[in-house]
Amino acid sequence: MNILLIEDNPSIIKGITYALEKNNYNLTSKTTIKDTKEYLNTKPSLALIILDITLPDGNGYNLFESIIKPLNIPTIFLTANDEEDIIVASLNAGAEDYLTKPFSIKELLARINKIILRTKKTNIISIKNITFSLDKLILTKNNKPIELTPLELKILNLLFLNLNKVVTRTTLLDKIWEWTGNYVDTHTITVYLNRIREKIGTNIITTIKGLGYCIDAE
Repeated sequence: MNILLIEDNPSIIKGITYALEKNNYNLTSKTTIKDTKEYLNTKPSLALIILDITLPDGNGYNLFESIIKPLNIPTIFLTANDEEDIIVASLNAGAEDYLTKPFSIKELLARINKIILRTKKTNIISIKNITFSLDKLILTKNNKPIELTPLELKILNLLFLNLNKVVTRTTLLDKIWEWTGNYVDTHTITVYLNRIREKIGTNIITTIKGLGYCIDAE
């Protein structure tokens, strides 16, 4: 199980490294935003990220919002600030959990184990005869893989991440612009979704008229 620690305090790095390796986790540590971005560009397989909010070359919040959050990697925030507003802001931003310094290594381990146990249960979604892996972005039908383009997989991943919720056309337009840098209109969205439906061959994507699209869990 691979975990990334983003922290610049040597003593904290040493303590977490010792504890996690003793518990059979593989830990990689980075001390700056720059090094973290370079590492994440290699597309490592990560179960969890532990992120210090205050780093030598920038703000951990910005790193999370711009780089980590789109990767859908569960993240625990670390900070010396225990103000309620900061805690709430972290959780609202999408953090899985939040620890203030100083903290107990045992408590950190307990929270890591809880998150990993939960994500293990939810990273593969099965509906009818379709199975989708949120980790590997692999779609199968009757246990046979279905070939989709990278963009089609990203669109499908967004729908599965919002299971039982409507993903609006505006959200899809914004995301495709973010992923490709290309302008698309609502007609193009319709074309993409129809192609995905044809390849899947099972009607799991519902059109919500005037709003967007939704995948409902049975």
